[in-house]
Amino acid sequence: MSAFETSRILRFGQCDPSGIAYFPAYLDMLVGVTEDLFAAIGWPWPKLRSERAITTPTVSLDVTFSRPGMEGDRLSFRCAVSRIGTTSLDLSHTVSAQRELWRAGQRLVATSPQTHRPVPWPDDIRTGLSQFQESDDA
Repeated sequence: MSAFETSRILRFGQCDPSGIAYFPAYLDMLVGVTEDLFAAIGWPWPKLRSERAITTPTVSLDVTFSRPGMEGDRLSFRCAVSRIGTTSLDLSHTVSAQRELWRAGQRLVATSPQTHRPVPWPDDIRTGLSQFQESDDA
């Protein structure tokens, strides 16, 4: 299976005065990429919340920066599903602009918007996410 891939332009407002990416802007982009992943499987977050009563908060995020991104860079985002648990989802992100800029490991949990407690991933959503799952022999 292959990872979910998309790109974004690093804009002026996402950089510090020297033109280097402001790291909180990267995290905002990461949220958008994760949201796009769910839309790609047919479950954009508003629909997931309204029709399935599931929200997807991030419960852990580990980011390692290798080199700076610069204003105007086209950032390539690669998002692979590392693991689908009963209620959790582990994603592996790699972001590059000709060379790798940063990596992130992210854990989301399916939760009820009413109780804020974990709920199991429905089978159809689990199947949709599995199309972006990394194989063990990769």
